[in-house]
Amino acid sequence: MLWTPKIRLVTVLCSIVFVLGTTLQNYAIIDLDLIEASMRLKGADTADAPTYLSALRLVGNVFIAGNALGLLVWFGWRWLFWPVLAFNVAQAFGVFVVPFEVHRAAIAEHGWPGVLPSLVTDGGAVILSIVLITAYVRSFKRKGDPVRP
Repeated sequence: MLWTPKIRLVTVLCSIVFVLGTTLQNYAIIDLDLIEASMRLKGADTADAPTYLSALRLVGNVFIAGNALGLLVWFGWRWLFWPVLAFNVAQAFGVFVVPFEVHRAAIAEHGWPGVLPSLVTDGGAVILSIVLITAYVRSFKRKGDPVRP
């Protein structure tokens, strides 16, 4: 991918928001009480809640690191395109993968602000993924190297 200045800026700004949002979701919103409440809403046994919380936080930490990788796009390194796109596409699937009961429990515990970080990061990742794919396809039509060091 040939990073244009606009695509670099959009990617870096989104990455900043996604790092902050995922960190907020991972450590301020998601806790053991919320996981247990979501498991009760789903009709599941809450005995595995601590394990589920640990796994969820591990996944969140991976996405924090992946979104932080997007900050390096500022330098225009071409090799970053595919990892950044992969993390954003994966995070976009959070819209479908996170059980609805987790969102219901977050709303019950924190109100609408309890789901806002997840909606911004997952929904924003959908949009950024579309932007990156579009920019990639359009880069084939350009002549010359639009990357500015």
